Amino acid sequence: MMADLGSRLFQRSDALASFTTRWRARFARDNPALPLAGPTIYQLWAYDATWAVALAVQKAGKLDRSFTGPPRSSNISNDLAQLGVSRSGPKFLNSILGAQFRGLAGDFKLVDGQLQSSAFEIVNVVGKGGGRTVGFWSPTAKITKTLNNGSDSGLKTVIWPGDLKEVPKGWEIPTNGKKLKIGVPIKDGFNQFVDVKTDKDTGRVTVTGYCIDVFEAVIKALPYSVTYEYMPFPDDSYDVLVSQVYYQVFDAVVGDTTIIANRSLYVDFTLPYTESGVSMIVPVKEDKSKNTWIFLKPLTTDLWLASLAFFFFTGFVVWVIEHRINMEFRGPPSQQMGTIFYFAFSTLVFAHKERLESNLSRFAVIIWVFVVLILTSSYTASLTSMLTVQQLQPAVTDLSELIKNGDHIGYQDGSFVLGLLKQQLKFEENKLKNYSSLDEYAEALALGSKNGGVAAMFDEIPYLKLFLSEHCQDYTMVGRTYKTDGFGFVFPRGSPLVSDVSRAILNVTEGDIMAEIEKKWFGDQTTCPSDTSSVTSSSLNFRSFGGLFLITGFPYRRKSKNGLGTMILKISVLTLSRITPPVLTMGARLTAIILSEMLQRPRLM
Repeated sequence: MMADLGSRLFQRSDALASFTTRWRARFARDNPALPLAGPTIYQLWAYDATWAVALAVQKAGKLDRSFTGPPRSSNISNDLAQLGVSRSGPKFLNSILGAQFRGLAGDFKLVDGQLQSSAFEIVNVVGKGGGRTVGFWSPTAKITKTLNNGSDSGLKTVIWPGDLKEVPKGWEIPTNGKKLKIGVPIKDGFNQFVDVKTDKDTGRVTVTGYCIDVFEAVIKALPYSVTYEYMPFPDDSYDVLVSQVYYQVFDAVVGDTTIIANRSLYVDFTLPYTESGVSMIVPVKEDKSKNTWIFLKPLTTDLWLASLAFFFFTGFVVWVIEHRINMEFRGPPSQQMGTIFYFAFSTLVFAHKERLESNLSRFAVIIWVFVVLILTSSYTASLTSMLTVQQLQPAVTDLSELIKNGDHIGYQDGSFVLGLLKQQLKFEENKLKNYSSLDEYAEALALGSKNGGVAAMFDEIPYLKLFLSEHCQDYTMVGRTYKTDGFGFVFPRGSPLVSDVSRAILNVTEGDIMAEIEKKWFGDQTTCPSDTSSVTSSSLNFRSFGGLFLITGFPYRRKSKNGLGTMILKISVLTLSRITPPVLTMGARLTAIILSEMLQRPRLM
C-alpha cells in the first residue's frame, strides 16, 4: 500500500506481550510445519470472552444447577430445542452483561449486548515501511493526537499518495497515475492573459496570467483532485495549438483561446469565462473649438440676433415712455439714438445711470434685467463648459467608411480575427496588418493608415478593453460587435472533464473570485470618457429663452392709445413664432420703426 490511512484496535500491554510469546511458542510446538503467526484480533476477542464467562460465574456465586424441561411443541425439529433451560440463566446473563475488565484486546465492556472498543489507533501506511501512528479514537475523547488527551484534538501530519500533505479530494476519472499535460501559448504581447517565463539558470518554466489564475481557481472548485503540468507551446497560431489536443500531444489547452465553430469539430470546449465579441477601436480627434471666436459659440446665431434685437427693442420702449417726461431722454435725434443704445447695453452689466420717471418704464427695465441676468448666467456656464470640456469625436464611425477609403486595418497576430476580416467583412488581404502587443496597437493607430499605420484595430473585446484601460483618452470603441463565444478551455472530444470544469467555471464566475482575478490583472477598468460616441457641450438656442422674450414684450401691450403697445406685442410674437426666420430682417425692420418714430415726433429741447 502507498500512503493509505487505516485504523486498528489499540492493544499494547504487558499482558498481551506475555500472551503473544506463549501463543507463538505453543503454536510452533503444535504446528511445526506452518509459518509462525501471532494471535489475530478475533482470537484475542475469543480469549477475552472466555474470561468474561469465567468472571461472571465467579461473580454469580452459587448457582442452581437444575433445568426446566423444554417447551412442549409439535414443531420441534432439532436437538437444540430439546435442551432444558437453566434456572440460574437470568442471574448468569446479568453477570456477563455487567462484566468489565482490562482484556488482551483492550477494555472489555458490553453495551446493549455489543462489545465496545476502548480505543482505535489511526495508522498512516506509507510504502512498504509499515505504518506510522497519526492519532487515536476513543469513545470519550474522540480523535486526538495522543491517547486519552482530549485537549490535543486532530491528527498528526498525514502523508497522502504522491507524497502530498494536503488532503486529496478523491478522483473519479482514471489518469493512470499521470499528470495532465496542459498546453499554454507563448505570447509576445498581451502578457496579462498568459505569460510564460523560463529561468535561464535553472530552466524552470513559470506560467502566470489572467487565464492561468482562472484555470487554477476552476480546478480548485472541482469535487476531486486533478494533477497537471504546464507545457509551453511556441507556435503563434492558435489553430495549431488547439490541434495538438486532437493529436493527443496535450491533454488540454489553457489560454486566451476563443471558442469558434471550426475548432469545435476536433475538440471540446468548456463554457466561456470571458466576455464575447469582436469590435474595433479607432483614434479620436479633438474638436478645435478653442479659437478666436469661441466666445460666440455658446449661443446660436438666431439667439444672438434675437438678443441684440431685444436690446434695441427694450431701449426703444423705455425711450418711448420716458422722452416726454424725462429730460435725460431728450435732445437731437442722434443724441436720443445714442441714449437708447447706451441705456439698452448698460443693462447688460446693470450700470445704467439714467433715472426713470415712469413706473411703467421701471417695470419694463426690471423684467429686462431679469432676462439679462438669466441670459448672461447661461452664456457664462455654456462658455465655461466649452473652454474646459475636451471635444472628442471618433475619426471613423462605420466599417463601410474604412472600406470606401481603402484604409489599412490591424488585427492581433495569430488570431482568428484575420479570417473574420477576410471572409465575413470582405477586406482585401493587402489592407490587413498584424500586431502583437498593446504598444504596437497604439503606435500603428497613432501613425494612421496614410503614414504606414492603420485606421482601425479589430480584436476581441477583452483585448480592446485592456487597450482602452491604458489609452482611453486617445482611442474609442465604435461600430457593431460581431458575435463570438469568448475564451474557453480546450479538452479532447468526449472528455469527462468538460462538464465538470464547465460547472466549476459557473461557480467561479458567479462568485467574488472572478472579480478579484480581473482586478489583479486588469485593474479597475472604469468607464472612459472616450467610450461614448462624443463628449460635447451643445450651444444654447433661441427656443431656450423664448419665454423670457415673450414676458419682456407682453407688458407693453397697453402702453398708448396710438397702437404702440399693440405694435410692440406683435413684434414680440412675430419673433417668437419664427424660431428659424431671417431674424436679421426683423432687426432691420425694428430699427427702421425706431428711427421713423423719432423723426415723426417734435423735437423736445
